[in-house]
Amino acid sequence: MLKTLKNRFEQGYRTSAYPKKKIELPARYRGLPLVHKDAPGELAVTCAAACPQDAIDAERKLIDMGRCVFCGACERLSEGRFVSFTRNFELSVAEKEHLMTDGTLPPLAEHARQHFKKLFGRSLQLRQVSAAGCNACEADLNVLATPFFDLARFGINFVASPRHADGIVVTGPVSVNMKTALLQTYEAVPSPKVVIAVGSCPLSGGPFRGSPEISPGLDSLLPVDLYIPGCPPHPLTNLHGLLNFFK
Repeated sequence: MLKTLKNRFEQGYRTSAYPKKKIELPARYRGLPLVHKDAPGELAVTCAAACPQDAIDAERKLIDMGRCVFCGACERLSEGRFVSFTRNFELSVAEKEHLMTDGTLPPLAEHARQHFKKLFGRSLQLRQVSAAGCNACEADLNVLATPFFDLARFGINFVASPRHADGIVVTGPVSVNMKTALLQTYEAVPSPKVVIAVGSCPLSGGPFRGSPEISPGLDSLLPVDLYIPGCPPHPLTNLHGLLNFFK
């Protein structure tokens, strides 16, 4: 016991100061995509044709973050002249149409469901559902429970039973085999409840978009309250979305 206490004293306080203090992520991190509207139209068309997710609208010069897997192909192809990825991890939106962006997003707090804030107050209990996910989004949600992020200090916790939850967090493309289990989990959550889609898979199908084995998006099955794009979203992206939507 004394050895454990000594270790803890030597390590010091390790919990992140976010959101009180801004965090700068490494230069290699790809965050909010910035579309340069003054780029030549033919460059936009070239990038759109090369996008593996068909996420670029070349005519309007916009990127659909719901489809984007942040592979960086458009940035490399255009050498940053059409698209450049910033280090901004604050990507979450409350309305699906806001996923289509040129790099500007409305403040999430302004679009949050104010009645949820009043209902849940400073306590939010969530049940996570992996609907055929690859475990990348799941891993970056799990890491929020570590001492560095310490999600529980904000009154937000993941619980074992949907009957103890205020809502569900869905990852994965929602396969045919997982559809029934997902819907049953949703039904088991007491009303009023929230639905949070995490990652490009529940937002649009991700890399599996168009497959008959998955849903075209979680919002085709359930009413989604918060969209968190990414493949997978950074833990800070998840944390930002939860804090700004519900707090």
